[in-house]
Amino acid sequence: MTLSANALRAGFPVLFAGLLASCGDPSSTDVDTGAVGSISLSPPSAIMSAAGDTVRFTATVSDQTGVVLPDASVTWSSIDAGVVVVSDDGLVTATGIGTTFVSAVSGSVSDSVPVTVGPAPTPVTAELLSGLSSPWGIAQLPDGRFLISQKGGSFVVLASSGQSVLATIPAPFAVESGGQGGLLDVVADPDFDQNSKIYWTYSEPGVGAEAGLYGTAVAAATLVGNALQDEEVIYRQHPKTGGRGHYGSRLVFRADGTLFVTLGDKQLGSPAQDTTGTLGKVVRINPDGSVPADNPRRPGWPPEIWSLGHRNPQGAALRPGTGDLWVVEHGPQGGDELNRVVAGANYGWPAVSYGCPYGSPVGDACRIGGGTHAPGYVEPVSYWVPVSVAPAGMIIYDGDRFPQWQDDVIFGTLAGTAIWRVSLVGDVESTREELFADLGERIRDVHQGLDGWIYFVTDSGRFIQIRHS
Repeated sequence: MTLSANALRAGFPVLFAGLLASCGDPSSTDVDTGAVGSISLSPPSAIMSAAGDTVRFTATVSDQTGVVLPDASVTWSSIDAGVVVVSDDGLVTATGIGTTFVSAVSGSVSDSVPVTVGPAPTPVTAELLSGLSSPWGIAQLPDGRFLISQKGGSFVVLASSGQSVLATIPAPFAVESGGQGGLLDVVADPDFDQNSKIYWTYSEPGVGAEAGLYGTAVAAATLVGNALQDEEVIYRQHPKTGGRGHYGSRLVFRADGTLFVTLGDKQLGSPAQDTTGTLGKVVRINPDGSVPADNPRRPGWPPEIWSLGHRNPQGAALRPGTGDLWVVEHGPQGGDELNRVVAGANYGWPAVSYGCPYGSPVGDACRIGGGTHAPGYVEPVSYWVPVSVAPAGMIIYDGDRFPQWQDDVIFGTLAGTAIWRVSLVGDVESTREELFADLGERIRDVHQGLDGWIYFVTDSGRFIQIRHS
């Protein structure tokens, strides 16, 4: 029987932990193993050049309330000793060429990380499909099919190969597709296997007293075959405003089943600091549109607000292992930001930005509010100057296909016509790399597939896979 890397990674630590539990481990007497709630390894991956190279991993063990247990006993192992071996204190030594996993077990919990010895695989792009109409968001269903939103107001269902269109489904609600608006992001419910539900955002035109005004809305429906049923609007950004720009908007499900929605400032600036409305905010709602009881809920705030001071956040993802929300958002002339989004925090727009007012001379002197965010606002983890790359859809990679990219932020850009990869050490940028600029494409969304490959869509209508050469 041949097991995939994912299966090995998932199954080996559990099996190993079970063996330890059954036969006893005399070294695990320092801490009550029943108190161990989680273990995480750092770094999240490693690449070594040749046999004899070494790298040290550390394990952080916490109890079930999140308190770190510094004296917890940890047992280390390597799945393939022909690639690497690991000492009792986490020192990994390369013994051959290949990729394997190093695992650590404490009590009944475990974690594992990929280790590659030898040249890292070279990423290349392969076009799977063209002819899409301004694709905006990518979701993937449990059976592998892709669901892609198109700005003009329809969804396209692609085969799991990504190479053929199975169906086109019209959006059930009116979409204002002028300017930057349209049918925007789309996600599948984490429990899609049970409920067949999908969620999407779109720019909603106002009616009646709000005629001529627009705002981001969130809708949900059940996908039955190639048709939508039980459609409903579950949330509306407020207030609606004139103008057809800066809608946001990405959807991210949290592990607890709640839903983050990123909302732009509608090109108005100051409403991002106005806590009577939700322009320039990240909000957190339940899947039915109600508001979780543990939102920040500051006095005078709409209860759905999670964070404020955002300009136009068009990329969002949860960081594996921490569950933290990260976003990328557009600056003005320069000043695009990568942010770790914390409940109740203020990210400064429009009071401060490393970008400059449009038309300013290129340089540092024109930075809005002086540029530096602290101490009044949260500093971005990273920013782009002196011109904007216009960041769009993003992922934080945790697949096995590119072990050298584990825990990296990867996002598309519009003005920048490339993909950017940002490596993190903790919550700090360590390196950044521009990829695939030779394509010359406005890259609207990036998606990590169920197979571990990376997929993206371009404004010109291409569906492209990143894979090995």
